[in-house]
Amino acid sequence: MAVCACCSKVSAADSLVLAAIQIMIGTFCVFMWYLVLILYMGQIKGVFGTYEPITYKTGCFLWGIIFIISGISIIRATRHPSQRQLTCAMLMNILCIIVAIISVILTVVELSTFESVSYRNYGQAKLGREISRVLLSFYSLEVSIAFTYTIFGCVGLCRKKEDAPTADTEEVEDAF
Repeated sequence: MAVCACCSKVSAADSLVLAAIQIMIGTFCVFMWYLVLILYMGQIKGVFGTYEPITYKTGCFLWGIIFIISGISIIRATRHPSQRQLTCAMLMNILCIIVAIISVILTVVELSTFESVSYRNYGQAKLGREISRVLLSFYSLEVSIAFTYTIFGCVGLCRKKEDAPTADTEEVEDAF
């Protein structure tokens, strides 16, 4: 990852790449939610019932919208850099980290428990669990991307705050 030597922040090109990856992960999660919705709605109530995992009940896959919004905020902060835009992008990435960690916890809880279901619904339950396994890796990727941008964004904001007062004091000193 290219880091500017003078200000220790992520370059504009890398920020745009991170934002595009976040938007793609969010879109993928939303599409997987739609697939799981169709999958679980087609279950037949049998003797052992239907399979309704905790991630399905909470709409965990639909939380990908937060990843999309975070990616958009990074693009806005890259295109129009200001302290307000950078702060907004960092806050959205912190929210992404929290949401992704909650999603990881819910997915792990779902995958660690499996109640028996009707033999008619077993295939759908198995496919839904495989989708959850795939999304588990994407949630981990989202945590790392959001964490990376947040750390470098924080360093960039701290550098801007440190550099700003010195520029003002230099102007005052030059006036005398």
